[in-house]
Amino acid sequence: MLLRRLPWMAVSAAKPLSLHSFIGVFTPIPNQLTFSPLSFCSTSELNLTHHPDKPQEHETENRRPQHLKPGLYLVGTPIGNLEDITFRALRVLNSADVILSEDTRHSGKLLHHFNIKTPLMSYHKFNESQREQLVLRRLKQGEIVALISDAGTPGISDPGMELAKLCVSENVPVVPIPGPCALVSALSASGLSTDEFTFVGFLPKHSGSRKKRLMASAEQTATQIFYVPPHKLSQFLEEGSSIFGDTRRCVIAREMTKFHEEFWRGTLDEANKVFSIRQPKGELTILIEGQAHPKVEPPSDIKLENELRELIENGESLSTVIAS
Repeated sequence: MLLRRLPWMAVSAAKPLSLHSFIGVFTPIPNQLTFSPLSFCSTSELNLTHHPDKPQEHETENRRPQHLKPGLYLVGTPIGNLEDITFRALRVLNSADVILSEDTRHSGKLLHHFNIKTPLMSYHKFNESQREQLVLRRLKQGEIVALISDAGTPGISDPGMELAKLCVSENVPVVPIPGPCALVSALSASGLSTDEFTFVGFLPKHSGSRKKRLMASAEQTATQIFYVPPHKLSQFLEEGSSIFGDTRRCVIAREMTKFHEEFWRGTLDEANKVFSIRQPKGELTILIEGQAHPKVEPPSDIKLENELRELIENGESLSTVIAS
């Protein structure tokens, strides 16, 4: 049953509810929290210290809590499963003066789901240079500006990096609101080494630059992480196999946190064969294991004798050779 179809009543923690766009088990809500079913997780309805006899403050007064200082807030949003939104993210989005969004139509669905009515402003790679000064001016006037991408953490292969750099240079507070991130989610469940990793993101479009970057990654001992569009998968696997080697292990993560979540594991050669006849949908996060540490083998006796003979023939004294 959809949450919006329930009768007007508080949600009981004893009866977890499933939301229409969620998957998995809904986490029970602590007893002291009550939500209106028509505005689930809305800050205007959320009161961590709720007292039944105390009248609720007006919605406009709740939109700007005393402890939320002006500045740029980089808000992580779900990469698929809406249950991954945090209470803090909802509070910031509900309290901001404006939300910068990569795709206002896409983000509008997220805000509508949580009954957040903060105005949206488009902010994407094609207009970020034009928007920067306008946003900076609003920030210097003391406004709260939230930045979100279509999914995940802003600034990580998404718009936001340049605006954050500008704000830092202008001494405007930049506040991270942690949330989902595809590369971290994929790495944690990959089964590959997490001690050290390199996030490459999307590869260059130019063939020469792309292969040069892959060659640099192939030499590293750290796990390599790439973002690959589905229509570029075959190209990536073909080039990856030839540069990394057919036997290098890889993990292909797709549809993470969604109903059809999948982690495919195998060698690059196996991946090349499997996905040459299979075309997955959705953005892909691909991880390739780092190069094994080369084993340093001690020189053989024959090699040492030859090197010693060569040094002596070149005029080096025996005592000098032994000392070196």
